[in-house]
Amino acid sequence: MKKLCLLGLVVSLATHSVFAETKPAVLKDKDAFVSDLLKQMTLDEKIGQLRLISIGPEMPRELIRKEIAAGRIGGTFNSITRPENRPMQDAAMRSRLKIPMFFAYDVIHGHRTIFPISLALASSWDMDAIGRSGRVAAQEAAADSLDITFAPMVDISRDPRWGRTSEGFGEDTYLTSRIAEVMVKAFQGTSSAKADSIMASVKHFALYGAVEGGRDYNVVDMSPVKMYQDYLPPYHAAIKAGAGGVMVALNSINGVPATANTWLMNDLLRKDWGFKGLAVSDHGAIFELIKHGVAKDGREAAKLAIKAGIDMSMNDSLYGKELPGLLKSGEIEQSDIDNAVREVLGAKYDMGLFADPYLRIGKAEDDPVDTYAESRLHRADARDVARRSLVLLKNQNNALPLKKSATIALVGPLAKAPIDMMGSWAAAGKPAQSVTLLDGMNAVIGEKGKVIYARGANITNDKKVVDYLNFLNFDAPEVVDDPRSSQAMIDEAVKAAKDADVVVAAVGESRGMSHESSSRTDLNIPQSQRDLIKALKATGKPLVLVLMNGRPLSIVDENEQADAILETWFAGTEGGNAIADVLFGDYNPSGKLPITFPRSVGQIPTYYNHLSIGRPFTPGKPGNYTSQYFDDTTGPLFPFGYGLSYTSFSLSDMALSSTTLNKTGKLDATVVVKNTGKVDGETVVQLYIQDVAGSMIRPVKELKNFQKIMLKAGEERAVHFTITEEDLKFYNTQLKFAAEPGEFNVQIGLDSQDVKQQSFELL
Repeated sequence: MKKLCLLGLVVSLATHSVFAETKPAVLKDKDAFVSDLLKQMTLDEKIGQLRLISIGPEMPRELIRKEIAAGRIGGTFNSITRPENRPMQDAAMRSRLKIPMFFAYDVIHGHRTIFPISLALASSWDMDAIGRSGRVAAQEAAADSLDITFAPMVDISRDPRWGRTSEGFGEDTYLTSRIAEVMVKAFQGTSSAKADSIMASVKHFALYGAVEGGRDYNVVDMSPVKMYQDYLPPYHAAIKAGAGGVMVALNSINGVPATANTWLMNDLLRKDWGFKGLAVSDHGAIFELIKHGVAKDGREAAKLAIKAGIDMSMNDSLYGKELPGLLKSGEIEQSDIDNAVREVLGAKYDMGLFADPYLRIGKAEDDPVDTYAESRLHRADARDVARRSLVLLKNQNNALPLKKSATIALVGPLAKAPIDMMGSWAAAGKPAQSVTLLDGMNAVIGEKGKVIYARGANITNDKKVVDYLNFLNFDAPEVVDDPRSSQAMIDEAVKAAKDADVVVAAVGESRGMSHESSSRTDLNIPQSQRDLIKALKATGKPLVLVLMNGRPLSIVDENEQADAILETWFAGTEGGNAIADVLFGDYNPSGKLPITFPRSVGQIPTYYNHLSIGRPFTPGKPGNYTSQYFDDTTGPLFPFGYGLSYTSFSLSDMALSSTTLNKTGKLDATVVVKNTGKVDGETVVQLYIQDVAGSMIRPVKELKNFQKIMLKAGEERAVHFTITEEDLKFYNTQLKFAAEPGEFNVQIGLDSQDVKQQSFELL
């Protein structure tokens, strides 16, 4: 077989190759290239491109390769090494038209090196660090032959009962939109056609984080204004940043499942936003249209999905089976199929696969000797990003940092839990390569002090919960109970505490408790661990809680019991080292909460930028006939944007460059931030704006900008924010995005509650 290089594109000139008669001018023109290829495809080959097949028991590898060679599969997911994917690409090169495969995976917060979960990344408020995590993930995934990731996940979540809260970036539209843009650019680099980049497929489109009751796969019923103002902007930001793909949500929106929603997929995504990329269903979502009750059978489900604009059917069982008959009967048109195929081929072109089908697979002789080799990890990056994501929630009487010469009792079921440290959707990460908290603390303390370890409790004593968490783990159970009695474990922990100077308790959730299909009705730490904390408190020793969790928890009692609380989320491969760095003061924590911590599950939803109401509760005043819960303190336990440091910061009063702003002008808001403590530290200066009186109810405040700054002890710096009319725009009742003249309050603070305020008027 001869090879010919045309404009850098290595193509096969086999007898039936689609490239045999392709002119060089067409090869460098994406639209012309795809159109020319479409003309040469049979119906069977076109439908094959719309099928995204899961590697697993549903279809054995041998059958997959046979189907690929016949032109009946367009891509696969869950195969994650070069030796796995090369034979499938070889099969594609044996097909009549030699259309390359693509290989997909859920690379959410790292590939082999696992970075902190997305909620933790957002806690850093550090766009450079977040971008670095995405770039490393892309490089590692591409080196393993992956072409596309189903990420970033940018669903706004204001109900922490939802297990997938851990996958997203929190409750705020502005912060999540900023991160969405950063992650897309990090994954795709300068071009998704580069060998060290992968295509981003933003998810879950749309509104998945607003499922009713925080229950996974549930319905979403939402006003258009709330949709456009609060929930849609992060997806739009990802699209504007160039995301090549979109994964469609499993939920319904105002009665219509997203997978069959022509308004969502065509009117909004393609027409209004101008998206020209690949739309992929979620796993089995087309078949689920039957269970949603909008399709009577598989035939109708396939029809609804293809008409709505779902290009690829993930884990397909219906497109391959039903589309030929639907076309023959006239229920769908050839253009419905061709439009979808065009997007699939276009995505493959953008990934560089037509230029080189083996772009990321490479040659067999260049495969890593050990796929899981330590040398393939990026530990320094993981450690640094993890340290930036930790949030100090409490530090009474300077309980932290710990002394390296101390005797420390380290207790809790998460102190020595490598698999939990990685968090949900840990891609190709290996628990054996995770650094536990016990590992990290021992490494720091060395011979200077002493760490006494005791498990203290199981994650939970509820066997039903343990069985549920272990159900889908075929290789080995994730939650392994200590067979001893609860009292025996507590007694051991109490003895360790009495022999120590200070107690560190690693408590919270197992990673499976904050995962897909892991919604909770209760946000408390499980009772087994609460009993442990109570017993440790009774010893009278200083108590430091290290929280590991994928969602805000209700920790009112624990906040009263603990001398210090460090929120570590699930910190990734280097989590134990990163946490130890902060506990011992080798790194000054600077994280801020991207999501509100409620006092109880009964307060949900509670988020900082809620709408103004006619009878607001005012702290310190009688609560009668105001919006409150009379049986508990009104307001969050820890507000959005909150986080402490080992130093202290002061803010001057705010100065505005003007008290008026015209529609084409700019206004400068300035505060002087001073590090008033004894150690260097970073903090996040946050800008909020309130529209005082509008044509419709507006939020009490909205985050509009922020800056993360480092100040040496005693150093002060002026921080400037520029405000324009663009910052004041919102979607009104006609869904027009515009600003309205009138009064605005500007607030600057180190969290969303403790702020300095000034006012100006938009003319």
